[in-house]
Amino acid sequence: MIDLRRLRQDADASRASLARRLDPELAAQVDRVLQLDRGYRESLARFEVLRAERKAASEEVARRKRAGQPADDLLARLKTSGEEEKALDATVRAGEDELTRELSLLPNFLLDEVPDGTAAANRVVRSWGAAPALAFAPKPHWELGEALGILDLPAGARLTGSGFPLFRGLGARLVRALANFMLDLHVREHGYVEIAPPYLVNYESVYGTGQMPKFAEELYRTQDDDLYLIPTAEVPVTNIHRGDLLDGARLPIAYVAWTPCFRREAGAHGKDTRGLIRVHQFDKVELVRFCRPEDSEAEHEVITRHAETVLQRLELPYRVVDLAAGDTGSSSAHTFDLEVWAPGVAAWLEVSSASTFTDYQARRASIRYRPGPGAKPEFVHTLNASGVAFPRCLIALLENGQQADGSVRLPDALVPYVGVSRLEPPA
Repeated sequence: MIDLRRLRQDADASRASLARRLDPELAAQVDRVLQLDRGYRESLARFEVLRAERKAASEEVARRKRAGQPADDLLARLKTSGEEEKALDATVRAGEDELTRELSLLPNFLLDEVPDGTAAANRVVRSWGAAPALAFAPKPHWELGEALGILDLPAGARLTGSGFPLFRGLGARLVRALANFMLDLHVREHGYVEIAPPYLVNYESVYGTGQMPKFAEELYRTQDDDLYLIPTAEVPVTNIHRGDLLDGARLPIAYVAWTPCFRREAGAHGKDTRGLIRVHQFDKVELVRFCRPEDSEAEHEVITRHAETVLQRLELPYRVVDLAAGDTGSSSAHTFDLEVWAPGVAAWLEVSSASTFTDYQARRASIRYRPGPGAKPEFVHTLNASGVAFPRCLIALLENGQQADGSVRLPDALVPYVGVSRLEPPA
């Protein structure tokens, strides 16, 4: 959630920042929030004046009674104003709730360094590795996975539906190997604390990280318990500190988690539906960091480099893309996407988004820290990155590692975890 005081004190600059997102509805939303804010503050001011008047009248009644003087006129006034106070209190509460809801629908302010424009203005800031020089026409991963006997998409569709893949044999072991490899890397070398969070969370959790109420249609929800299947481990892991006042000396705090992720992908029907490019359930290792505001920019580079290390160890050619304003997620203030090259589908595929949310999530989840002894609490800054998501990572592993004989060479970093250096077609 953005800082209402910033919006209130410099509405024009706030409008200009939000307008960079190229959403034509945002101008009206900003006006709506400012209108609700004015109405709420006017009602609150009237309520406080009335309460002060009632307090003074009550004190006068008590004084008169002690002095043996009549107070019927004040008592009658208190009775009438009591009903007015009750009604005004309800108005203030309703106004505050409506203001908070409308404010929660506004996206984060973008950092100045975010490029202007649509996705066409995204900038490649660096790249690593080279696409393999294949002496044959590369196959897409769904053909490779089927031929190797490790990917059974029809079985997953029978069990649940399209977008729910099933892995067999070495395919299942490869998924587990990726998780163990990434967790070991981030814990042992990057200093993250491993978390095994719940896969179901409450409304407060999905609200805290910005999925609700704006993106409700993207979430899977259990009706009887009113819980949500996590779309990413970012949700439970960030909310570990919901409502906390952290010791500034502890920052930065870094967590890593491996979880399944569940996304309805509403509105994406018919887009990238073949194979593993776009699925409803997938595994992902997620990185989450909490830091002081002054360290946020440096921490963004740190978390991005940690995700890059995964791709380097897996020997996958990738590029780092600085997302333009019109392509940046609602909660993010600045995002770098990591994209791997997949020769079988001849495309760059996103495997990680490394984002800084500044204090947007911290305000929603009330995560604060005390800069020093006796200092006034401030909101932390939160960051997260996929470290990394499995489906497109698996696509890149299969398509970049494919050999002319139909086998797939695995990178050296994965061999100890999988137990073989190649995936071979069954005899």
